[in-house]
Amino acid sequence: MTLRLHLEEATVEPPRALTPAQVATLATVPDLVTITPTGGGLWRLAGRQRVGTVRLGHGDGAVEMRVRPKLPVRRLLGLLEHDDIWQNRQITAATDDLLVPALTTVFARATERVLRGGVLHGYVHREDALTVVRGRIRTSAQLSRRMGLPTAIEVAYDDYLADIPENRILLGAIELAQALPDVAGTTRALLRHLSARLVGVAPVRPGAPLPPWRPTRLNERYVPALRLAELLLSGASLQQEGTRAIQIDGFVLNMAQIFERFLTRELTTALPPYGLRCAAQQGHRLDRQKRVLFRPDILVHRDGRPQAVVDAKYRTLDGVPPTGHLFQLISYCTALGLTEGHLVYASGTPSAEPYQIENSDIRVHVHVLDLDQEPADLANAVATLAERLTERSGRPAKATGSSPPADEIDPVSGVRAGT
Repeated sequence: MTLRLHLEEATVEPPRALTPAQVATLATVPDLVTITPTGGGLWRLAGRQRVGTVRLGHGDGAVEMRVRPKLPVRRLLGLLEHDDIWQNRQITAATDDLLVPALTTVFARATERVLRGGVLHGYVHREDALTVVRGRIRTSAQLSRRMGLPTAIEVAYDDYLADIPENRILLGAIELAQALPDVAGTTRALLRHLSARLVGVAPVRPGAPLPPWRPTRLNERYVPALRLAELLLSGASLQQEGTRAIQIDGFVLNMAQIFERFLTRELTTALPPYGLRCAAQQGHRLDRQKRVLFRPDILVHRDGRPQAVVDAKYRTLDGVPPTGHLFQLISYCTALGLTEGHLVYASGTPSAEPYQIENSDIRVHVHVLDLDQEPADLANAVATLAERLTERSGRPAKATGSSPPADEIDPVSGVRAGT
């Protein structure tokens, strides 16, 4: 019998009875839930910073888990693709408690708008053995594989078809969305219709590497749906621990990663008018021997030089920031030769004054960006945060011999989870 769990993000649940098989299943996904024995055959479950719906295991160890976000779903979806979702009024208050159905509906409608303009085609390189010449003859392959015989000709050519990365990603997400629980019947019907539009396309499977693509003038109309499709596909696989592999089916969002991406995206837009720019997850070295790599969440630059470091923390600030958070930011500032560091929390009450670090010029500023507010109010809060970053980024970075600013490795304009 399947165990059905209803948890809340980052919340400890009362103890409950679990069978050994169910405990073994839950123990393989510690990033989703933690389990702690309390005695008497009871176990205490605690949700992590991940939300969504997932089915785990099979037989006696089968578990179906729903982890509800603390934020209303319409607020959460606004963080994912703020402008597109709200301008098109794709979600309403009625979907506030149902993350997976809301997200699949948003994705289905975005994909419907994309395919309404026709299925995108492109040139795909092919290498094949044909009975007629097409493209160019692969002479070396013809001689090594066919011994020079003309019965089959090794050729290479470019074919103009729909089986391109953009359509493969869309179709993979469409098939995944149809299998997710709690999806409305009308949305499933729309997804089936969209799937039939992509004939001849090989879908990307959940957990498989996504084929590379880049935004261009030709695929511009695809981009909103592709971003949501990538989100669905990336959320369909959980990292398992231990030697026991279990079947996982569902969709999970990493809220810390979502908060970091949102903050980076908004600051990337808000800072340039002040002569600043920001970069996410740049690689730098912590030690002079360049053996220890670290990647600050956001690094603020002026004229190519780092001015301040920003660390996004998806949690509630209750009084003084945790010592570990301060130590992490102080390490970043020391290695980068900076005097200004900023901690940005998702809720709570910020400190009125910065923390001046003893025997150091480093100051740590603490901010709270409350995510549970209307989009216009949230935009104003981000603008205020950008102004405060600007005020604290006027001093140049310290010139120290132990902290060169740019041992950069793979600078990324997007965001990877680093909280």
